[in-house]
Amino acid sequence: MNIALIAHDSKKELMVQFCIAYCGILSRHNLCATGTTAKVVSEATGLKIQRYLSGSQGGDQQIGARISCNEIDILLFFRDPLSPKPHEPNEFNLLRLCDVHNIPVATNIATAEALIHSLERGDLDWRDIVNPARY
Repeated sequence: MNIALIAHDSKKELMVQFCIAYCGILSRHNLCATGTTAKVVSEATGLKIQRYLSGSQGGDQQIGARISCNEIDILLFFRDPLSPKPHEPNEFNLLRLCDVHNIPVATNIATAEALIHSLERGDLDWRDIVNPARY
């Protein structure tokens, strides 16, 4: 599966800790991430991550393009809901694309853990039925 990682600055350490905890599962999948998130996660875990621009420079839009092309299977987007971001409309578009393309998305650690455990159990195989041409 192709998994995209995005984390706001105040959530980057949480993303690192999440990826350390689930490194064994994540290592069996293709990962991509926005700039700094990719850098800090890769340095902390040794995971191979395709790196895009930082979110504020369009990295979230690069991931959005991959979602639109059915190239992302899961989005883990650790957001800081308390601090407004200048590029916040792009984030809403990203979440909308996930809804349009039936991409499971986690915006917090609790949902991310539920998704990663579901992935490990093979529960996300339903996507093969929804869009078999994708695989």
